[in-house]
Amino acid sequence: MLVLNCGSSSVKYQLLDMADRSRLAAGLVERIGERASRLLHTPQGGDARERTGPVPDHATALKALAGELAADGYGFDDPELAAVGHRVVHGGQRFTEPTVVDDAVLAEIERLVPLAPLHNPANITGIRTAWALNPGLPHVAVFDTAFHTTMPEHAARYAIDVATADAHCIRRYGFHGTSHAYVSRRAAQLLGREPQETNVIVLHLGNGASASAVAGGRCVETSMGLTPLEGLVMGTRSGDIDPAVVFHLARVAGLSVDECDELLNKKSGMVGLCGDNDMREIVRRRDAGDAAARLAFEIYVHRLRKYLGAYTAVLGRVDAVVFTAGVGENSAPVRQAAVEGLAGLGLAVDEARNTAASKEPRVISPEGAEVAVAVVPTEEELEIATQAYALVTTAGDTDGNAVGAAHRNAAGSTGGTSNR
Repeated sequence: MLVLNCGSSSVKYQLLDMADRSRLAAGLVERIGERASRLLHTPQGGDARERTGPVPDHATALKALAGELAADGYGFDDPELAAVGHRVVHGGQRFTEPTVVDDAVLAEIERLVPLAPLHNPANITGIRTAWALNPGLPHVAVFDTAFHTTMPEHAARYAIDVATADAHCIRRYGFHGTSHAYVSRRAAQLLGREPQETNVIVLHLGNGASASAVAGGRCVETSMGLTPLEGLVMGTRSGDIDPAVVFHLARVAGLSVDECDELLNKKSGMVGLCGDNDMREIVRRRDAGDAAARLAFEIYVHRLRKYLGAYTAVLGRVDAVVFTAGVGENSAPVRQAAVEGLAGLGLAVDEARNTAASKEPRVISPEGAEVAVAVVPTEEELEIATQAYALVTTAGDTDGNAVGAAHRNAAGSTGGTSNR
C-alpha cells in the first residue's frame, strides 16, 4: 500500500507491506513550487537519499517520488501494489468511511472545498496526479473527519439558527480522525481490553492539537469543529475564543475577515503568546525563568485540563487518557502538568515512567491507578493504509456493502454510512 498525504506545498508518503505492517519506504517532498524544493527518501534498512532543486508542481513531485520508489524496486506499476491511500482532510457529512475514488467522488470532494479551502484542493491534486500515473490502480480516500461522524447531534450541532446552519453545512466535524481512531484502538489493546468495552480520552498534541472522547470505539465528542481552529491551544491557532473577538477587531482595529482569519490561525496560540511554537524551546525558556514562556505553557495546560474534566463528564467512566503526536509523545513536562491536580478524577503519572525515554506504547500512570495514563505513538499513515487495504481486498457482502465491512475490519467500527 502506498499512502499519500498531499499538502499545499508538500507531499508526504509511505510504502507499507501489509503482510506484516512494516514500512518499506518513506519520504517527503517539500517546498513544491519554490526554487529550493527538497525530496528526502528513506528506504527500509537503507540510508536516506536527499535531492534538491526546483519541483514546480505536484505532478513533478509524484513523478520524483515514483522514481525513488522505482530505484528501490517498487513503482506505481508494481503488480503487488494493491492501491494508493490518500489522506483527505474534509469529508463533510457524506463520507463516513474509506471510499474508492471515481469521478463522482472527486466531484463531491471538490464541492466540500469551501469547508477546507487550504487542504482539500491539495488532496484533490494529489489524487488526480497519482491517478494519472496508473489509471487502473484503485485509489482510496480516507477522511480526517470520518471517525468523528459518530458524534450525536447534540454534540455536533452549534446553537445557531438551524436553517442557516443547514444551508451552509455549519456543524462540528472534527479532524485528526485517523490518529484518534488508531490511538484509541491501540490504547485498548495496551490495556488488554476490547475497543468496544473501553472509554478513552485521546489528546493529539502536535502543532495542531485536538482532543476526543471515545466511548466503546466510537467518537462521541471532539474539540475541533467546523474547522481545525476550535478547541485546544495550538502552535499557531488560538483554539476556543469568544466569536465576538472577531467583531470587536473589525470594529475597533479595522481588521478584515481575512486578517482576522490570519491572526487566529497563524499568529495566535503559542507563537502569539510567546513567539515560539516549539514546545521544547518553550519548556527550556520557562525553566530559565522566561515569564512569557511560563504563561504560555500555563495557558496551554489549563486548556488541556478543562477538556479532560469536560470529557470525563461526557464519558461518565474513563478507562484511559492517552497522549499522542509530537508534543504528546515527547514532552514529559506537558503530560505531568496536564494531569497535575486531577487526582480526584483518578489521574496521575509516575515520574520515572513519564520521563523514561521510549518510542513504544506504554502506561505512565502509577501501578494500580484508577485511570490509566498512557503514551501511544500515532501511526496515521498505517491507519490510512489499513483502512484502504481492507476496502480493496474485502469482497462485497450479500448487499454489496464492501466499504462498510472494510471499515469495520480496519477500525473496529460498526457505525457510519458507506459510500463507493
